[in-house]
Amino acid sequence: MNVVIIDDEPMARETIKSIIVDRFPEINIVGQAGSVQSAIETINITKPDLVFLDVDLTDGYGFDILTILKPINFKVIFITAHQEYAIKAIKFSAFDFILKPVSVTELSDAITRVKIEDDSNNQSLKWNAFFSNISDKEQKTIVLKTSESIHLVNVNDIIKCEADNNYSTFYLVDGKKIVISKGLKEYEDMLGDLGFFRVHQSHLINLKFVSRYDKRDGGFVVLKDESHVPVSQRKKQKLLDFFDSIG
Repeated sequence: MNVVIIDDEPMARETIKSIIVDRFPEINIVGQAGSVQSAIETINITKPDLVFLDVDLTDGYGFDILTILKPINFKVIFITAHQEYAIKAIKFSAFDFILKPVSVTELSDAITRVKIEDDSNNQSLKWNAFFSNISDKEQKTIVLKTSESIHLVNVNDIIKCEADNNYSTFYLVDGKKIVISKGLKEYEDMLGDLGFFRVHQSHLINLKFVSRYDKRDGGFVVLKDESHVPVSQRKKQKLLDFFDSIG
């Protein structure tokens, strides 16, 4: 595997390089760059299999590089220092990222995941979602990966998510169900500011699909697909406050 490291901090590049040399001797570092223009030139010349890409560069953004180079035919591990918008775009598109300061464990785990990652068709789907998300902040496309498939789903088509231990089931407007081997907390964080509300430990709902709130049996929400979702005592008042705010 040939790798290029893009970061405007020389020490950050050196840290990534030393971890790769120490932990992954089979990986060849074929180039480094610290700016948008030099990154584009380096990638075009070296044609790497994997790029470590800093999101925030001195003369622009890592996303600018990808936009100029698309279609993308290499894998990417993003590097970021807590830029919330960047992290959300990356998470929605199911790409790997590591936070600064770079740790040995996080970097090693990300490389290991990337080495066994999906085929080129799945990579193409993820890139489609990524470019859609960074070009339109309103229409979010989320990548949902199952053991057999990768799905591109418009967030507005999700009715609810239901947790079962370490799995989450997404219920869509067309009746489809998608089961993901991740807990609900991650999706609560991703979807919370897009109109989703966690009404119960096991249930995250899209508020635009709420039909009514029924106070019987401890309280439950009836969604437009006629499904009933329980509301925990801890979340009841916050949900009622929301209804009051739109009433």
